[in-house]
Amino acid sequence: MTKRIGIAGAAGRMGRQLVAAVTEHPELELAAALQRPGSPLVGSDAGELAGLGPIGVKLTDGLAAACGGLDVLIDFTLPDATIDNARICREHGVRMVIGTTGLGDEQKAEIEATSQQVGVVFAPNFSVGVTLSLRLIEMAATVLGDGFDVEVLETHHRHKIDAPSGTAARMGEVLAAALGRDLRACAVYGREGHTGERDSRTIGFQSVRGGDVVGDHTVMFLGQGERMEVTHRASSRMTFARGAVRSAVWIAERQGPGLFDMEDVLGLR
Repeated sequence: MTKRIGIAGAAGRMGRQLVAAVTEHPELELAAALQRPGSPLVGSDAGELAGLGPIGVKLTDGLAAACGGLDVLIDFTLPDATIDNARICREHGVRMVIGTTGLGDEQKAEIEATSQQVGVVFAPNFSVGVTLSLRLIEMAATVLGDGFDVEVLETHHRHKIDAPSGTAARMGEVLAAALGRDLRACAVYGREGHTGERDSRTIGFQSVRGGDVVGDHTVMFLGQGERMEVTHRASSRMTFARGAVRSAVWIAERQGPGLFDMEDVLGLR
């Protein structure tokens, strides 16, 4: 049975990739392409903006009006917009796939509240490779333990507005859990000046911004006489779009509410 998909922020860099990924999927129909109110692109054909040619789906700015025809909303926008969309989806019983990063604790609590009413797949990164990388760094941290210093390095394009990236933050959470540490107490974000000797129980984060880098992440385990690195590099946003589409199919077929991530979608837990 065909699933009807809505895309929030359909005119953005990621939104256009999502339009293409939904359009190419045989089980999905693009039922709504949404853009922020006041955008000059409202009324444009979503397919033309995505470089596909006309597909007969115009950008609109009214999620509530579109919800009656949606099975799943895919949202890779901004924190405030995502929370507004989550409340609307909760009220109308529309499932969600959320890839927005940079959310605060209260905003994450709103997503949790939404997941008590409808199914939600919420992940900082929808790449299959990144999901496997999280498993690898968990295994490495468990085996190497406190004998190795741990650093997380991430690089993204110049337009990214949050740091560290959601993926790097998730990597930190996985590392801290495997090492038995409180990430809020042990995280160090960048270094400057006379920092003194490194505390062996810290987890360091470095963020680089520039150019058109889609997303690079490296976790370094630095020991005495040896170093291990787990690296993932993304060269196309379509990697994330196809993972999000895979998640949309999965959550559309799942009964009942709940909060899930890519490990659930891939059957890794």
